Amino acid sequence: MKSHPDIEKIVPYVAGKPLEELARELGIRNAIKLASNENPLGPSPLARRAIRAGLSRLHRYPDGSAFELKKGLARRWKVDLSHIVLGNGSNEVIELLVRTFLLPGDEAVMASRTFSLYRLMVTAGHGRCIEVPLKEQRHDLSAMADRINDRTRLIFVCNPNNPTGSMVGKEEVRRFLQRVPPEILVVFDEAYGEYVTDVDFPDCLQALREGRNLIVLHTFSKIYGLAGLRIGYGIGPADVVDYLNRVRQPFNTSAVAQWAALAALSDEAHAARSREVNVEGKAYLSSVFEQMGISFVPSQTNFIFFEGPCGGRELYDRLLRQGVIIRHIDGNTYRVTIGLASENRRFVRAFQKALKELKGNPPVDNEMKEQP
Repeated sequence: MKSHPDIEKIVPYVAGKPLEELARELGIRNAIKLASNENPLGPSPLARRAIRAGLSRLHRYPDGSAFELKKGLARRWKVDLSHIVLGNGSNEVIELLVRTFLLPGDEAVMASRTFSLYRLMVTAGHGRCIEVPLKEQRHDLSAMADRINDRTRLIFVCNPNNPTGSMVGKEEVRRFLQRVPPEILVVFDEAYGEYVTDVDFPDCLQALREGRNLIVLHTFSKIYGLAGLRIGYGIGPADVVDYLNRVRQPFNTSAVAQWAALAALSDEAHAARSREVNVEGKAYLSSVFEQMGISFVPSQTNFIFFEGPCGGRELYDRLLRQGVIIRHIDGNTYRVTIGLASENRRFVRAFQKALKELKGNPPVDNEMKEQP
């Protein structure tokens, strides 16, 4: 059966290998997964309680408008409900944006190394991806603005960026938005925004309030620990959200996801502890990489992008055989999720061992400190 040529050239998204698959393939028990940027603390206790409390109502359809969750989000971000659209993960909001605003042959500007779903969705929507190289592993917003033309409809800015973990700041974003024509929609994907510690992180919602044509994406999959429930959202102009809701399928977010997300949103203690664990783990892994002479990008997320000295895919495979799953990006570049202290230490031991096997000599001092 023949498909559209644009569909033929899509490279399917490959998710991080599940722990169950590793057990089946290699017979490895007690493996750890540091590949998909999940919260190692798991979901909020309040979210778990909300799920249990609602189980007797699962024979009912969910609220198609997600009124209670939208109300909670409106309070959280100080916006009107009409500015919020819910999705089956923020991924679905990306798909809705492409389906709604991109005609065949229209262009979407994005970084050349960023979240791969932008490219996949635009290609599937028969649009043209204009990919702009990163500059020092960060979005080059000036170069992206240079690529705008009369066919540009969408611009994707993943901030902080996945897979590099880098961030663009307030002044860069301000100058960039001044160059974007008002008819072009800028998509700021802030899936990792809750992990950012840099005070220079831009307030894109304030730019939205000032009339800028942009939409900000968030997810409950990361700091809130609800990746398995697939729920995210976008905050944008009311007319943009109205169009997205015309395309959005009824009941696109489940009742369970709505209950859990609303409860997680109010669990400040869980979010604070998640940030604390992340800051500690990031400091530990950064220190280890520095001691080992491993090149890495300072991260504003819950993962670290780094370059191994050798090995390519083989380094990834050697870690896999030790029961440690990370993300191989390409060549000698990788992304490791920041886990619990014990998981971070196990990754370091496995990484050292794999490098020793590949290089034939010890890569680091045996007295390297461990994460407390």
